[in-house]
Amino acid sequence: MRYSQSTGANVAHQDYIRTLSCLVCSNNIETECAHVRFSDARAAKPESGMGRKPEDCWTVPLCSRHHRDQHDMGEVAFWNKHGIDPIFVCLALWRVSGNHELGEKILEANR
Repeated sequence: MRYSQSTGANVAHQDYIRTLSCLVCSNNIETECAHVRFSDARAAKPESGMGRKPEDCWTVPLCSRHHRDQHDMGEVAFWNKHGIDPIFVCLALWRVSGNHELGEKILEANR
């Protein structure tokens, strides 16, 4: 996997996430790499603080509208509204990172 020397970002995984369709609406034109920030003890995921992004394994594809909604509405309310467990999706996408076909199957199964 490619990492950015300056930020420690996993560039290859971020690039992969951007090739997928939006987890909420299936838009595949303007996909952004959206970080999931809240903590989850089930996956030993720590909470991210202000100005501190979580590791790139905690990302999902969202179109620009839903990415904006995620931030405006608040994480928990946003994911509850859509009935999606983003932690599960993050881990599943991380496991198949780089495989577009499997990534799309994971997204479809979780919409």
